Amino acid sequence: MATSSNTVVIAVGSTRKPKLGAVQDAVASFGAILAPEKQIEIVGVEVESGVSHTPVSREELMQGARQRAEAVANLAAKNRERWNYFVGLEGGLDVIQENGGRRVFLESWAYVSDGAHGFFGRSGSIEVAEAVAEEVVNRGVELSVAIDRFAGEVGIRDAQGAWGVLSGNLILRQDSFRVAVIAAFAPFYNAKMYRRTAVAG
Repeated sequence: MATSSNTVVIAVGSTRKPKLGAVQDAVASFGAILAPEKQIEIVGVEVESGVSHTPVSREELMQGARQRAEAVANLAAKNRERWNYFVGLEGGLDVIQENGGRRVFLESWAYVSDGAHGFFGRSGSIEVAEAVAEEVVNRGVELSVAIDRFAGEVGIRDAQGAWGVLSGNLILRQDSFRVAVIAAFAPFYNAKMYRRTAVAG
């Protein structure tokens, strides 16, 4: 894909609508600061995360997001694509011990790299119903399958997602990834806040 010097290309390691939609929504809010007077193009490519179908720890979520972004960067190098940013998105569960019991949270993570530097961003969390947590964490059922069963619907992953089911559609999967992407891009569009500078004494 030939790109002009007036175009910034953000390559996303997924072709799923909620993920691409989330990046588009996020870019709509910070694009003018990230790349003033330039066109921003978003490209989706299918890559592997290298982690399980439903990550069940924060570490695995972060690893999946990073590995997706790195796979996109490798693809760009291999095919000589002039892509400027590489985005990896990963959703799954974070299992924590709290007050002597287990709590399981659904989270969406993003990792954004310009090929030299990379940063993470995360959505908020929503606690997962214990019946769903049992299926996914204890029995290894894929989250989308467990949620479909739980909600009595089909095709949740590409619709409102587990976020929508758990929040009564007040927060959709796309919304949660949008927050994660805005957070992960912050060191790029708000670079002055991330530069190491001496604090005046």
